[in-house]
Amino acid sequence: MTVLVSGATSQIGRFLLPRLVAAGVPVRALSRHAQPAQPGVEWQVGDMRALAVPEQPLQAIVSFAPLDAWGDWLAKQAVAPAAKIIVTSSMSVLTKQGSAQPDEQALVALLQRGEQNLATQANRLGMQWTILRPTLVYGAGVDRSLTPIVARARRTRVFPIPMAHGLRQPVHADDIAQAVLAAVQGDAAAGQTLQIGGGERLDYQQMFQRVHASIGTATLPLYLPGMALRLLAATVPRARGPVSRLEQDLVADNTALTALLGVRPRPFAPTPGTWGPG
Repeated sequence: MTVLVSGATSQIGRFLLPRLVAAGVPVRALSRHAQPAQPGVEWQVGDMRALAVPEQPLQAIVSFAPLDAWGDWLAKQAVAPAAKIIVTSSMSVLTKQGSAQPDEQALVALLQRGEQNLATQANRLGMQWTILRPTLVYGAGVDRSLTPIVARARRTRVFPIPMAHGLRQPVHADDIAQAVLAAVQGDAAAGQTLQIGGGERLDYQQMFQRVHASIGTATLPLYLPGMALRLLAATVPRARGPVSRLEQDLVADNTALTALLGVRPRPFAPTPGTWGPG
Protein backbone atom coordinates (compact mmCIF):
# COMPACT_ATOMS: atom_id res chain seq x y z
CA MET A 1 0.00 0.00 0.00
CA THR A 2 1.13 3.52 -0.82
CA VAL A 3 2.44 6.14 1.60
CA LEU A 4 1.59 9.76 0.80
CA VAL A 5 4.27 12.24 1.89
CA SER A 6 3.33 15.91 2.25
CA GLY A 7 6.26 18.28 2.61
CA ALA A 8 8.37 15.81 0.64
CA THR A 9 10.89 18.50 -0.37
CA SER A 10 11.43 19.60 3.24
CA GLN A 11 14.66 18.72 5.01
CA ILE A 12 13.07 15.67 6.66
CA GLY A 13 11.35 14.63 3.44
CA ARG A 14 14.66 14.60 1.59
CA PHE A 15 15.88 11.85 3.89
CA LEU A 16 12.57 10.00 4.24
CA LEU A 17 11.86 9.40 0.54
CA PRO A 18 14.97 7.26 -0.12
CA ARG A 19 14.38 5.37 3.13
CA LEU A 20 10.82 4.51 2.08
CA VAL A 21 11.98 3.47 -1.38
CA ALA A 22 14.76 1.31 0.09
CA ALA A 23 12.17 -0.37 2.32
CA GLY A 24 10.08 -1.25 -0.72
CA VAL A 25 7.23 1.11 0.17
CA PRO A 26 5.37 2.71 -2.77
CA VAL A 27 5.65 6.49 -2.36
CA ARG A 28 3.43 9.30 -3.58
CA ALA A 29 5.12 12.61 -2.83
CA LEU A 30 3.11 15.83 -2.78
CA SER A 31 4.71 19.10 -3.90
CA ARG A 32 3.41 22.49 -4.98
CA HIS A 33 5.93 22.53 -7.82
CA ALA A 34 7.10 19.96 -10.36
CA GLN A 35 10.07 17.92 -9.16
CA PRO A 36 12.78 15.91 -10.97
CA ALA A 37 12.01 12.23 -11.47
CA GLN A 38 13.12 10.06 -8.58
CA PRO A 39 13.20 6.23 -8.72
CA GLY A 40 10.40 4.70 -6.69
CA VAL A 41 8.62 8.02 -6.12
CA GLU A 42 5.43 9.18 -7.84
CA TRP A 43 5.36 12.99 -7.66
CA GLN A 44 1.98 14.71 -7.43
CA VAL A 45 1.79 18.47 -7.96
CA GLY A 46 -0.77 20.29 -5.86
CA ASP A 47 -1.71 21.88 -2.56
CA MET A 48 -2.64 19.43 0.17
CA ARG A 49 -5.55 21.67 1.20
CA ALA A 50 -7.17 20.84 -2.15
CA LEU A 51 -6.05 17.20 -2.19
CA ALA A 52 -8.59 14.78 -3.62
CA VAL A 53 -9.55 11.74 -1.59
CA PRO A 54 -7.43 8.79 -2.81
CA GLU A 55 -9.33 6.16 -4.79
CA GLN A 56 -7.79 3.43 -2.67
CA PRO A 57 -7.01 3.86 1.05
CA LEU A 58 -3.36 4.63 1.74
CA GLN A 59 -1.09 2.75 4.10
CA ALA A 60 -0.17 6.04 5.72
CA ILE A 61 -0.12 9.79 5.33
CA VAL A 62 3.13 11.42 6.44
CA SER A 63 3.21 15.17 6.78
CA PHE A 64 5.83 17.81 7.48
CA ALA A 65 3.34 20.49 6.45
CA PRO A 66 1.36 22.69 8.91
CA LEU A 67 -0.67 20.62 11.36
CA ASP A 68 -3.81 22.71 11.12
CA ALA A 69 -4.05 22.07 7.38
CA TRP A 70 -4.20 18.30 7.80
CA GLY A 71 -6.66 18.47 10.70
CA ASP A 72 -8.95 20.64 8.58
CA TRP A 73 -8.61 18.27 5.61
CA LEU A 74 -9.43 15.23 7.71
CA ALA A 75 -12.46 17.04 9.13
CA LYS A 76 -13.97 17.04 5.62
CA GLN A 77 -13.63 13.27 5.20
CA ALA A 78 -16.41 10.78 5.88
CA VAL A 79 -14.18 7.70 5.74
CA ALA A 80 -10.54 7.17 6.61
CA PRO A 81 -8.26 8.02 3.64
CA ALA A 82 -5.39 6.07 5.24
CA ALA A 83 -4.77 3.55 8.00
CA LYS A 84 -2.55 6.00 9.88
CA ILE A 85 -1.20 9.53 9.83
CA ILE A 86 2.22 10.58 11.12
CA VAL A 87 3.06 14.27 11.45
CA THR A 88 5.68 16.58 12.89
CA SER A 89 4.87 19.37 15.30
CA SER A 90 7.55 21.16 17.34
CA MET A 91 8.99 21.23 20.84
CA SER A 92 8.11 24.93 20.73
CA VAL A 93 4.66 23.90 21.90
CA LEU A 94 6.32 23.27 25.28
CA THR A 95 9.41 25.47 25.33
CA LYS A 96 7.67 28.70 24.26
CA GLN A 97 4.61 28.37 26.49
CA GLY A 98 5.86 31.02 28.90
CA SER A 99 7.01 33.46 26.23
CA ALA A 100 6.03 37.12 26.60
CA GLN A 101 6.27 37.64 22.82
CA PRO A 102 2.81 37.81 21.14
CA ASP A 103 4.04 36.06 17.98
CA GLU A 104 5.45 33.17 20.00
CA GLN A 105 2.27 32.91 22.07
CA ALA A 106 0.34 32.71 18.80
CA LEU A 107 2.66 29.94 17.56
CA VAL A 108 2.11 27.88 20.71
CA ALA A 109 -1.67 28.28 20.41
CA LEU A 110 -1.54 27.28 16.73
CA LEU A 111 0.50 24.16 17.49
CA GLN A 112 -1.77 23.16 20.36
CA ARG A 113 -4.91 23.53 18.26
CA GLY A 114 -3.28 21.71 15.36
CA GLU A 115 -2.20 18.73 17.47
CA GLN A 116 -5.56 18.44 19.21
CA ASN A 117 -7.62 18.77 16.03
CA LEU A 118 -5.51 16.24 14.13
CA ALA A 119 -5.83 13.66 16.92
CA THR A 120 -9.57 14.32 17.22
CA GLN A 121 -10.23 13.91 13.50
CA ALA A 122 -8.01 10.83 13.20
CA ASN A 123 -9.82 9.21 16.13
CA ARG A 124 -13.19 10.03 14.54
CA LEU A 125 -12.14 8.31 11.33
CA GLY A 126 -10.59 5.32 13.09
CA MET A 127 -7.05 6.19 11.96
CA GLN A 128 -3.91 5.63 13.97
CA TRP A 129 -1.99 8.84 14.58
CA THR A 130 1.50 9.74 15.78
CA ILE A 131 2.84 13.23 16.44
CA LEU A 132 6.59 13.87 16.62
CA ARG A 133 7.87 16.98 18.39
CA PRO A 134 11.45 17.64 17.22
CA THR A 135 13.90 20.07 18.76
CA LEU A 136 16.20 22.18 16.56
CA VAL A 137 16.33 20.36 13.19
CA TYR A 138 19.41 20.41 10.93
CA GLY A 139 21.12 18.23 8.35
CA ALA A 140 20.01 19.15 4.83
CA GLY A 141 21.31 22.70 4.59
CA VAL A 142 17.82 24.18 4.25
CA ASP A 143 16.87 24.86 7.88
CA ARG A 144 16.04 28.41 8.90
CA SER A 145 18.01 28.42 12.13
CA LEU A 146 21.67 27.39 11.86
CA THR A 147 22.23 27.24 8.09
CA PRO A 148 21.49 30.97 7.51
CA ILE A 149 24.03 31.84 10.21
CA VAL A 150 26.62 29.65 8.47
CA ALA A 151 25.83 31.19 5.08
CA ARG A 152 26.26 34.70 6.49
CA ALA A 153 29.55 33.75 8.15
CA ARG A 154 30.86 32.31 4.88
CA ARG A 155 30.15 35.66 3.21
CA THR A 156 31.41 37.96 5.96
CA ARG A 157 34.16 35.70 7.37
CA VAL A 158 32.85 36.45 10.88
CA PHE A 159 30.95 33.93 13.02
CA PRO A 160 29.08 35.19 16.11
CA ILE A 161 29.14 32.88 19.15
CA PRO A 162 26.74 33.85 21.97
CA MET A 163 28.27 33.20 25.38
CA ALA A 164 25.13 31.53 26.75
CA HIS A 165 24.75 28.23 28.52
CA GLY A 166 21.18 27.01 28.17
CA LEU A 167 21.20 23.43 26.89
CA ARG A 168 20.29 22.61 23.29
CA GLN A 169 19.71 19.26 21.59
CA PRO A 170 19.88 19.65 17.79
CA VAL A 171 18.39 16.67 15.94
CA HIS A 172 19.43 15.50 12.49
CA ALA A 173 16.60 15.40 9.94
CA ASP A 174 17.54 11.85 8.98
CA ASP A 175 16.95 10.66 12.55
CA ILE A 176 13.44 12.07 12.35
CA ALA A 177 13.02 10.28 9.01
CA GLN A 178 14.05 7.03 10.71
CA ALA A 179 11.42 7.58 13.40
CA VAL A 180 8.76 8.27 10.77
CA LEU A 181 9.65 5.08 8.88
CA ALA A 182 9.45 3.04 12.07
CA ALA A 183 6.01 4.52 12.80
CA VAL A 184 4.87 3.71 9.26
CA GLN A 185 6.03 0.10 9.55
CA GLY A 186 4.78 -0.60 13.08
CA ASP A 187 1.97 0.24 15.48
CA ALA A 188 3.87 0.81 18.73
CA ALA A 189 3.63 4.61 18.48
CA ALA A 190 -0.08 4.76 17.63
CA GLY A 191 -1.85 7.47 19.59
CA GLN A 192 1.44 8.86 20.89
CA THR A 193 2.95 12.35 20.93
CA LEU A 194 6.70 11.77 21.08
CA GLN A 195 9.55 14.17 21.74
CA ILE A 196 12.63 13.75 19.54
CA GLY A 197 15.92 15.50 20.15
CA GLY A 198 19.47 14.78 19.13
CA GLY A 199 21.69 12.26 20.87
CA GLU A 200 23.70 14.94 22.64
CA ARG A 201 22.94 17.95 24.80
CA LEU A 202 25.24 20.95 24.47
CA ASP A 203 25.12 24.38 25.98
CA TYR A 204 24.42 27.17 23.52
CA GLN A 205 28.02 28.31 23.30
CA GLN A 206 29.29 24.76 22.74
CA MET A 207 26.74 24.19 19.98
CA PHE A 208 27.83 27.35 18.16
CA GLN A 209 31.49 26.41 18.59
CA ARG A 210 30.78 23.05 16.92
CA VAL A 211 28.99 24.81 14.07
CA HIS A 212 31.90 27.24 13.66
CA ALA A 213 34.40 24.39 13.53
CA SER A 214 32.36 22.69 10.80
CA ILE A 215 31.93 25.61 8.38
CA GLY A 216 34.81 24.66 6.10
CA THR A 217 35.74 28.30 5.48
CA ALA A 218 38.16 30.39 7.53
CA THR A 219 36.04 32.68 9.72
CA LEU A 220 36.78 34.79 12.76
CA PRO A 221 34.84 33.75 15.88
CA LEU A 222 33.14 36.75 17.49
CA TYR A 223 32.16 35.95 21.07
CA LEU A 224 29.10 37.85 22.32
CA PRO A 225 28.94 38.26 26.11
CA GLY A 226 25.70 38.55 28.03
CA MET A 227 25.78 42.35 28.01
CA ALA A 228 25.91 42.45 24.21
CA LEU A 229 23.04 39.99 23.98
CA ARG A 230 20.88 42.05 26.34
CA LEU A 231 21.63 45.16 24.29
CA LEU A 232 20.56 43.29 21.17
CA ALA A 233 17.27 42.31 22.81
CA ALA A 234 16.67 45.90 23.92
CA THR A 235 17.22 47.36 20.46
CA VAL A 236 15.79 44.63 18.19
CA PRO A 237 12.25 43.61 19.24
CA ARG A 238 12.22 40.34 17.29
CA ALA A 239 15.38 39.22 19.15
CA ARG A 240 13.80 39.53 22.60
CA GLY A 241 12.18 36.09 22.60
CA PRO A 242 15.24 34.17 21.38
CA VAL A 243 17.62 36.08 23.68
CA SER A 244 15.35 35.50 26.68
CA ARG A 245 15.70 31.72 26.17
CA LEU A 246 19.47 31.56 25.76
CA GLU A 247 19.95 30.46 29.35
CA GLN A 248 16.97 28.08 29.31
CA ASP A 249 17.33 24.36 28.64
CA LEU A 250 15.39 23.55 25.46
CA VAL A 251 15.77 19.79 25.27
CA ALA A 252 13.73 16.67 24.62
CA ASP A 253 13.32 13.36 26.43
CA ASN A 254 13.97 10.53 23.95
CA THR A 255 13.02 7.73 26.34
CA ALA A 256 9.61 6.99 24.80
CA LEU A 257 10.95 7.46 21.26
CA THR A 258 13.64 4.82 21.76
CA ALA A 259 11.36 2.43 23.64
CA LEU A 260 8.55 2.54 21.05
CA LEU A 261 10.37 3.10 17.77
CA GLY A 262 13.91 1.90 18.50
CA VAL A 263 15.46 5.15 17.28
CA ARG A 264 18.58 6.52 18.95
CA PRO A 265 19.40 9.92 17.43
CA ARG A 266 23.04 10.72 16.64
CA PRO A 267 25.32 13.18 18.47
CA PHE A 268 25.81 16.65 17.02
CA ALA A 269 28.78 16.30 14.67
CA PRO A 270 28.19 18.62 11.69
CA THR A 271 30.50 18.77 8.67
CA PRO A 272 30.82 21.43 5.93
CA GLY A 273 28.33 19.46 3.83
CA THR A 274 25.73 19.75 6.59
CA TRP A 275 25.25 23.42 5.68
CA GLY A 276 25.16 23.06 1.91
CA PRO A 277 27.75 24.20 -0.65
CA GLY A 278 30.29 26.71 0.63
